[in-house]
Amino acid sequence: MSDTEFINIIGGGLAGVEAAWQAAEMGAKVRLYEMRPVRQTPAHRTDKLAEIVCSNSLKTDEPGSAPYLLKEELRRGGSLVMEAAAATRVPAGAALSVDRIKFAEYITERIERHPNIEIVREEVTSIDARNAGIPAGECENDDIRRQDAGVPTIIATGPLTSDALTADIMRFTGDDQLYFYDAIAPIVAADSIDMSIAFKAARYGKGGDDYINCPMSKEQYETFYNALTEAKSVPLKRFEETHWFESCLPIEEIARRGVDTLRFGPMKPVGLPDPKTGEEAYACVQLRQENLMADAYGLVGFQNHLRYGEQERVLRLIPGLENAEFLQFGQIHRNTFINSPKILNETLATKTNPNLFFAGQITGVEGYVESVATGWLAGRNAVRTLRGKPLITAPQTSAIGALCRYVSNVETKNFQPVNITFGLLEPLPPELRKKYRKKRERHTVQVERALKDWDEWLENMNRGDVEAQRV
Repeated sequence: MSDTEFINIIGGGLAGVEAAWQAAEMGAKVRLYEMRPVRQTPAHRTDKLAEIVCSNSLKTDEPGSAPYLLKEELRRGGSLVMEAAAATRVPAGAALSVDRIKFAEYITERIERHPNIEIVREEVTSIDARNAGIPAGECENDDIRRQDAGVPTIIATGPLTSDALTADIMRFTGDDQLYFYDAIAPIVAADSIDMSIAFKAARYGKGGDDYINCPMSKEQYETFYNALTEAKSVPLKRFEETHWFESCLPIEEIARRGVDTLRFGPMKPVGLPDPKTGEEAYACVQLRQENLMADAYGLVGFQNHLRYGEQERVLRLIPGLENAEFLQFGQIHRNTFINSPKILNETLATKTNPNLFFAGQITGVEGYVESVATGWLAGRNAVRTLRGKPLITAPQTSAIGALCRYVSNVETKNFQPVNITFGLLEPLPPELRKKYRKKRERHTVQVERALKDWDEWLENMNRGDVEAQRV
């Protein structure tokens, strides 16, 4: 391997740091471009790499589930992000949740210390300015062009890509901007929660007392519901149609779909009997621990885009939060993504330029771990491009393979972001579907099959990479 081998990665979020780590661990030199703190986004607060801005939950880690399968594939693949999640985990029942500050600090320190990674703190405004086989003279900075011509580049700028780079990406893809709106949940100080009303428990006892729960009577729920549906929201840009991601709807949008939608959604009381009565409440609000100090709790499923004053007024109608101190209010931000089935191969390289890759939420995967997964594959494939080796695709039965297959091949005129689900995974053959008639049994078999295929594929791939580096 030449000492001059390197790849460029634009974006220091979850996908970007995972791609950088995988490439660096394979022996390639990496330049990781992150525009913060030179330029901030509407949602980030720090200059740390891999800062997570919405929920601190990486979803369920319960064996037999699709999100567990995705995490386990990454763990077995040497994921830095999953290593950081394990090191900064906070109690959250069956979910994998992290102390978001320590999580970002852990990853930033690991990336900064890696001898093969250079962090460049500047905004990249053009695809051409850092990539990808474009001849010198076609971008403003010819010095950069001469140095970087033909360098494999991964765009992992996430849903909060800057306006300038977004415009250039859309010029490259030939599409208008694709987007949806996402919302962030509020966080309250733990010592401001009235524990004479609230109680600690996890749903169905999974995790002991990992959550704080605020029970509601029917009358309290109706008062809250009416106040929520009448509260004033932050106005969106008038010229834009509002697109929401269905798995992360603002709570006020859920409420407008019917008076009981919240009780069967984020405020469902099932599995949470109030220890004072021994019975389930009419509705229940859960709060999840935000950090290892346990001095901050986030309202689970309460992402919203209400005005701050309205949030304070409405949320204090929740029993136990009458005197809540809000450390963070909910807010909204616009998520941008590309029309990946038109643009990307299953390897995450673009169809028109084999040196250019996309990874993360900008590809149309939705979720932290989903973003990490695409970064994992893009990082490894960028190195293979650098060394003239064939690109890899993940096993068809695996969760990572399913995600990459979706974003590159799904047939739809209205491409929309997606989380990992069993609906994306390759189904079992008919004989096994007949043998395992219960859904849970089928899912368990799918996970076992996927991990067996993943282990074999990973072993063969890693062995080949080691042999190639020796040569």
